[in-house]
Amino acid sequence: MRAVRLMEWKSDPVLVEVDDPVPGPGQVVVRIGGAGACHSDLHLMHEFEPGLLPWGPPFTLGHENAGWVHALGAGVTGFDVGQPVAIYGPWGCGRCPRCLLGMENYCEQVQDAPVPGGGGGLGFDGGMADYMLVPSARHLVPLPDGLDPVHAAPLTDAGLTPYHAVRRSWPKLVPGSTAVVIGVGGLGHLAVQILKATTAARVIAVDTRAEALNLAANEGADLTVEPDEGAVPVIRESTGGRGADVVLDFVGSDSTIALAAAVSRFLGDVTVVGLAGGTFAFTFFSLPYEVSVQTTYWGSRPELIEVLDLAARGLLRPTITTFPLEEALHAYRLMESGSSLGRQVIVPSPGP
Repeated sequence: MRAVRLMEWKSDPVLVEVDDPVPGPGQVVVRIGGAGACHSDLHLMHEFEPGLLPWGPPFTLGHENAGWVHALGAGVTGFDVGQPVAIYGPWGCGRCPRCLLGMENYCEQVQDAPVPGGGGGLGFDGGMADYMLVPSARHLVPLPDGLDPVHAAPLTDAGLTPYHAVRRSWPKLVPGSTAVVIGVGGLGHLAVQILKATTAARVIAVDTRAEALNLAANEGADLTVEPDEGAVPVIRESTGGRGADVVLDFVGSDSTIALAAAVSRFLGDVTVVGLAGGTFAFTFFSLPYEVSVQTTYWGSRPELIEVLDLAARGLLRPTITTFPLEEALHAYRLMESGSSLGRQVIVPSPGP
């Protein structure tokens, strides 16, 4: 079969031929219908060094995946060949307290996971291929009626990650509240939709690109702002001087974290999701009182079920551009240049 593989750190992936996977006991092979291209893959290609992680190349890229069950290993029940499924991305040990709650993104015994701290497309072969081996059937989530694998694939990360970040702040997103989304990219444009679909908050979107701000407005953002010197007073004024109850930073640079801190409200949440490597100098007076600052990583399997339900009901609509497997590198190039909107989805198999 064909696979887009990262052969070594600090290199571009290549399309190669590899053996078709065969499921062992408890395992499942999925024929991939869609695999999302994520900005974090660019970090894998260009920034990671040997020894930085407990795993490394070579492996097949693609950690946002959906498709159809192709083959079942011995002992697997509850799924049928041909059934459309999404693949839950973070793979833990399956036994620790967090994993038993479906929170394998926060596995506490990563040494017992298939890939410590990783998953399919992150150290273990992912879904930018004709077929993908899934090491346990518990990582499969049946797709609800009306949701196809091409649109479901990016929801497994680009939808799940912002959903988790928003969900944990639901108590603060009441009528009269304000949420700020910094970075209207693959995750940010879905964060706007999630906020509008699940909370009563007023939504302000921040991005450097006019086309991204237009996308945010089309998805329901109440105000769009460029991150220039006027951004803080504009956001402050739009909230009656109080600031934002929740700020979601999908960039994570020095400047965006500083912006998030500057527009936050007493008792608010600042959640940094983006991986740009920014830092923030904390002092007693650097934030409004009782502002909580946190990072998040992905989301839980039960939350993925909720995300897919929202999408099947038409409440989440990822903006996608599709590419055949042979054009995966081109899709990453577009993402790297900032010239693409929404999510790029690689489509190895065009239909069931």
